[in-house]
Amino acid sequence: MNPPEEYINNFQDQYQDINKSNNNSNVPAINSLDKVRDILVGNQMREVEKKFTRLEERLVKESANVRDEAKKRLDALETYIKKEIESLTEQLRIEQLERDAIVKILAEEQKSVASSLEKKVTQFNEQTTNSQRDLREQILNQSKNLQDEIRQKYEEILVLLEREAKELRRDQTDRSHLAALFSELAIRLNYDTKS
Repeated sequence: MNPPEEYINNFQDQYQDINKSNNNSNVPAINSLDKVRDILVGNQMREVEKKFTRLEERLVKESANVRDEAKKRLDALETYIKKEIESLTEQLRIEQLERDAIVKILAEEQKSVASSLEKKVTQFNEQTTNSQRDLREQILNQSKNLQDEIRQKYEEILVLLEREAKELRRDQTDRSHLAALFSELAIRLNYDTKS
């Protein structure tokens, strides 16, 4: 309650208490009380009521302005948030597409690298097989050449040994011939010394 109304209500309560104590004898006294009250505080009450009315209108107007302003700001905030969400969603979609493209590129590169590696391994195996075959052929050729050289040297050594053996035999026959000569000479010398 407002203070002037409170004052008036208190005044009325006291007046009614007085009237009750007088056994509610006269109704015109209540009317006169209203007149007294109107004379005492009537102008002030009207001014207070006008002030309250203006204050109430101002509060209603201000609350409507605040509500409108809040609605505008909330609408602007909602629009901003929607735009931000749409922007973030679009950005995420673009990033996802870029990641998908990068993953595809990496997968293709990985396939390419795997294929290239497989080809290189196959080439290396072929080269190794060819190298081993060439090496075996070279070893075989060298062993044949070495066997041929050994056989040739063996034959040359045999020829040399046969030649040497013939020379030794010839030299041996010359020795036996020489020994026979020496024997004969010894016999003659012996015979000469006795005669």
